[in-house]
Amino acid sequence: MTASKSASPTAEAMQAEQAAIAAVPARLVAAWAAHDADAFADLFVQDGSMMLPGVYRTGHEDIKEFMAAGFDGPYKGTQVVGQPLEIKPLAGGVVALITEGGVIGAGEAELADADAIRASWILVKRDGQWKLAVYHNCPRDPS
Repeated sequence: MTASKSASPTAEAMQAEQAAIAAVPARLVAAWAAHDADAFADLFVQDGSMMLPGVYRTGHEDIKEFMAAGFDGPYKGTQVVGQPLEIKPLAGGVVALITEGGVIGAGEAELADADAIRASWILVKRDGQWKLAVYHNCPRDPS
């Protein structure tokens, strides 16, 4: 009988942290799919910031109000997709996450190149959970 090799506790802990960090975009996708402005805003710390082209919102309530209006307006019937590209530790309990994705228009089956974005997320660990402190996106491709 041979002994099986397993990852060290440190390696396992690092893998678990990376999985928890990478799960934040999946939670955003789920909140968007449900058009749930509360769940979307809950991804942020209370004083979090969200920047989109032409948009700057700060604070949980401001973000929630913006998304509620969006889900009733221009984002009605849309879906969002996104995948992590990089996770960069910045300090203990703080990481930068780079993703690529975008908003799939209402009635569309896939993301149009013109709607593709890259995003930067600054995540902080609060009460054992990764939360957004800052979110920013911009078009993936030059216009």
